[in-house]
Amino acid sequence: MRWVTLISAGLSCFAAQAGAQGLELPAPATRTFEQVEVDGAYSMPVGPWFEGRIETLPLSGTFSLEAWRLAGNGHASQRMMNNLAGQLKAAGYEVLYQCADSECGGFDFRFGTLVAGEPKMHVDLGDYQYLAAHKPGEDGGDYTALLISRSLGAGFVQIARVGPARGEAVTIDNPTLTSTMTEPANQVADPDAKIAEQLELNGFAVLTDLVFETGSSDLGSGPFDSLSQLAAYLADHPDRSVALVGHTDAEGPLAINIILSKRRATSVRARLIEQHDLPGEQMVAEGVGFLAPLSSNLTDAGRTQNRRVEVVLTSTR
Repeated sequence: MRWVTLISAGLSCFAAQAGAQGLELPAPATRTFEQVEVDGAYSMPVGPWFEGRIETLPLSGTFSLEAWRLAGNGHASQRMMNNLAGQLKAAGYEVLYQCADSECGGFDFRFGTLVAGEPKMHVDLGDYQYLAAHKPGEDGGDYTALLISRSLGAGFVQIARVGPARGEAVTIDNPTLTSTMTEPANQVADPDAKIAEQLELNGFAVLTDLVFETGSSDLGSGPFDSLSQLAAYLADHPDRSVALVGHTDAEGPLAINIILSKRRATSVRARLIEQHDLPGEQMVAEGVGFLAPLSSNLTDAGRTQNRRVEVVLTSTR
């Protein structure tokens, strides 16, 4: 694999001001998300999901979060992590915590920490790597957290950084690559594409045609085209597994919404087993309540969009 240099904070000015470590990513790479806060805060995971929580290190200062999509299907998560972790260690960073998918806590770890939303950052729940590192310094040093995963058609890297507050504006510059950053259009499936195409290229799909009774977890009678498509895909690929993830809007307490969202996902799983003859071990049902919105909860349209069930591919090995 050929690797090319870029300022992987995505911010050449930020790297100069806060001493952030430039990393090398394989090209072509496309930055899909960026967020910068001069006076920001970040709870960096430094332990696995255990007994309902993740051990975190509360940090404040100049904060950046970015996600990158790496074109092609040759990006093994472990190999990418080995390369990037080696770069950080060579630059003087000390590893605070490192884990892989189930060791981290699987589904709960992924949804219990800050992650740029799909499709900007895709996390295969059965194939992801996480690392938290610190570079000591007189002013507290710099912290970096890496989250690495992939879909069948691409690799994904999220980089979170916290450095000392500078009290000044941060200018976002385009990263420099020695190769093109243009990714072929067919590398990302449109939200209206067939479920199989979305799973193959994006790693997830929203089941947009599902209907639930008001305030209930009971799935309508259907039939639902999205479930027929999903059933056909899973029947054609018995070696692959998925997570059905329920989501709600932000009305009501989180605990109640998590229960409701999981029950809705469970209803979808039951329908796939009972009416489409799929094996139960090929699917798990989870719920995250309102923790991963697609749109604003301030509008009726946004709340409607947030009430959904997604299917996430959990096996790309």
